[in-house]
Amino acid sequence: MTTAAATSHPPLRGVRAPAYDLALLFPALFLVGVGIVMVYSASSALAAQKFGSEFYFLKKQAAFAAAGICLLVVCRHVPYRLYRPLAYPLLGVAAALLAAVLFSPWAVTAGGASRWLRLGPLQFQPSEIARFALIVYLAYSMEKKAGRMRELSIGFLPHLFVTGVLASFVLKQPDFGSAAILAALSGLMLFLGGARLSFLLGTLGVGCLLGWVHLQSAGYRRRRWESFWDPWRYANDQGYQATHSLMAFGSGGWWGSGLGKSHQKLFYLPEPHTDFIFAVIGEELGVAGAALIVLLFALILWRGIGIARRAPDLFGTYLAAGITAALGLQVVINMGVALALLPTKGLTLPFLSYGGTSLILNMAALGVLMNIAASARGGAGMRA
Repeated sequence: MTTAAATSHPPLRGVRAPAYDLALLFPALFLVGVGIVMVYSASSALAAQKFGSEFYFLKKQAAFAAAGICLLVVCRHVPYRLYRPLAYPLLGVAAALLAAVLFSPWAVTAGGASRWLRLGPLQFQPSEIARFALIVYLAYSMEKKAGRMRELSIGFLPHLFVTGVLASFVLKQPDFGSAAILAALSGLMLFLGGARLSFLLGTLGVGCLLGWVHLQSAGYRRRRWESFWDPWRYANDQGYQATHSLMAFGSGGWWGSGLGKSHQKLFYLPEPHTDFIFAVIGEELGVAGAALIVLLFALILWRGIGIARRAPDLFGTYLAAGITAALGLQVVINMGVALALLPTKGLTLPFLSYGGTSLILNMAALGVLMNIAASARGGAGMRA
């Protein structure tokens, strides 16, 4: 069902738009601030042991946050329509970077996975770039094919092919969590664009079947799946991360053990400052702190949906919806893993987890959302 948001909410000319969308900016900046504090709390012992300074990750996260805020400001003032002609170049760059992770000498391997590239002093994760490139491509293509999205050969298969290529590169790293986000993101955007539900459900069925075959093809994957259903049975093996994450939440109670007083971060819970930072938040700040984090994310997602509904054109609607969906999927999957509601996957929590690529690109994406919002109100971006 192709949305009519572009025509039902025309720009209000003559109305001065605020410089920044405060409903997006305040929750995001609050989360970034909490993230800097929690990254220090979760990583200080690890950083002191590994790098000789408990402030190692704190300093880098603060620098990432500063760069992210600068990029947010830039993207807020770059008219979002300029991304239209960049759809295919961005897609090509993303595919080339993903291929470089697999085949170039600049790939960085950690924990048995090659997910990063190092170019001089710069290290980044190309799958984060691929996610934004896919959003821009789908928004551009679906707007162009707005009247033919229900056709298999025009509105569905080309988008499925592009998504499949990017997801295949990511799976080879291996990074199943990021690949799953690409697939789910594409499905959500195609549904919004009016693709036939039968095509989407059929693809989902085939994907689940292939995923099950892939799962059964290796013993460690089967054990990981079994540990998801009963992590305590495999507490010393495949269920180690899930059980220690649950222990962190359990020991935090309603109000938490106190900032900096987590026990699980002391070399029990793996990756406490990245994939499992939500568990450290649950232990130190309790249910109250975790609920506040969820509320802040809900406010950002609610505002993102509102911006998508009121965008001046279909491209803006799809772009805003894709950015919001990508953020929401990442939040749901990370929190689901931390609460043992989903199988363990290496995926950061936006704005909170340690990681430069994720933080900087998510801040940039918020800047794009703000530009779309300003365009709908007759602000910057109208003349792009």
